[in-house]
Amino acid sequence: MRIVTYNVNGIRSAMSKGLLEWIKADKPDVLCLQEIKAHPEQVGLMEFEEFGYHHYWFPAQKKGYSGVAIFSKLKPLHVEYGCGNKLYDDEGRVLRVDFTDYSVMSVYHPSGSSGDDRQAFKMKWLDFFYNYIAELKKTKQHLILSGDFNICHKPIDIHNPKSNANTSGFLPEEREWMEKFIQSGFIDSFRWFNTEPHNYTWWSYRAGSRGKNLGWRIDYNLVSQNLKDRLKGAAIASQAVHSDHCPAILDLI
Repeated sequence: MRIVTYNVNGIRSAMSKGLLEWIKADKPDVLCLQEIKAHPEQVGLMEFEEFGYHHYWFPAQKKGYSGVAIFSKLKPLHVEYGCGNKLYDDEGRVLRVDFTDYSVMSVYHPSGSSGDDRQAFKMKWLDFFYNYIAELKKTKQHLILSGDFNICHKPIDIHNPKSNANTSGFLPEEREWMEKFIQSGFIDSFRWFNTEPHNYTWWSYRAGSRGKNLGWRIDYNLVSQNLKDRLKGAAIASQAVHSDHCPAILDLI
């Protein structure tokens, strides 16, 4: 079972850069997308369906903004659209599919980089999301949270931790939240298998950052601790260049 999370920064743009060809070659069983920036009727879906995917969309109310989707070869038993909070559901932040023995969520955490108001929004969201997942775990005990968390957990996850110490996405309070969240019962699947530095999932478009590998690791597949015996492998597909992010891959037994 291969689960992939990918912030495509506009699915139509990513498709124009070869996203479909990459999906055809990699063959993920479940593909969690973030920042789709489109409604399904705006996207050619024939190819996805020809690849054997069931597809589920939760776009933002605002056109061309945010939104999540899940493509799955196995038809889920249930699809949960949103998190039940209109403030966040209007921005298309959460979509979950439930299978027999686990659930997969595509989640897109807000960015606070545009200013103080959005940073405050992000911190309120983080508090909400922590409690939301804590409550969800009472009924869905085998969770895989796949998405763009917009937080680098540790200094190893960012190219220059000192100069970014006061930058949204690497603020002390954000990193503390990430640590608390993981300690609440999750495994950072990539770090379970790989402790090497210089592994990133997002690069700024500025100053040739990607070519220099001046990146941030902000995309995660977080796995419930009780699924640790099913972990087979994890990787970052930095060669996939359909977005300013790249795919993060999780393989399960």
